[in-house]
Amino acid sequence: MSQIALPLGSRSKSDPARIILGNANAGAYEALKDPASWPYGTAVLAGPPRSGKSLLGLWAASQGIIVLDDADGMDETVLFHRWNAAQEAGEKLLMIVRAQPWDITLPDLRSRLGAAMQLEIGEPNDAMVGALIETLAEQRGLTLAEGAAEYLTPRTLRSFAGIEQLIIAIDRLSLERKVPATMSIWRSALEAMLGPDQQRLL
Repeated sequence: MSQIALPLGSRSKSDPARIILGNANAGAYEALKDPASWPYGTAVLAGPPRSGKSLLGLWAASQGIIVLDDADGMDETVLFHRWNAAQEAGEKLLMIVRAQPWDITLPDLRSRLGAAMQLEIGEPNDAMVGALIETLAEQRGLTLAEGAAEYLTPRTLRSFAGIEQLIIAIDRLSLERKVPATMSIWRSALEAMLGPDQQRLL
């Protein structure tokens, strides 16, 4: 598992924003590193909530790529003119969307983006879930007891948003009870997220 530190002014040099690279996003990252291979210099990146699409977009922007985040919420005529402008200027253009398939109603835009490089962030595997648990906890200043990733990985929701919610729940319970984030806190956080019916998994 590897990480990319992002050159963002809002973070200190000792605590940079980071992208965790794993099975779910490694293919997209490799394609973003090679914009010369994109058809018409254009790529479309999709992925589930909290999966790091915008962070990858920030990294791409730092490489000189024009990035349009939440492109599927923008006016399609504006997007069409922006695509044309990028073609005329020889710019590389990355559009970030919430999910595929992207329902584009403007025929000219649909035909052009249909030919673009299509990239998608998938579901994290166990190794990536464990890395996300450790990194998200570190970013919140939350110290997890030893063995947390191994215990939590097979029990948490298999989604980026679910993993983030779990770490937030653990942090909140640890602060409320004024105790370290050990197994009793992990179990309570999992039960709060998944419900009492999940007790058998804990």
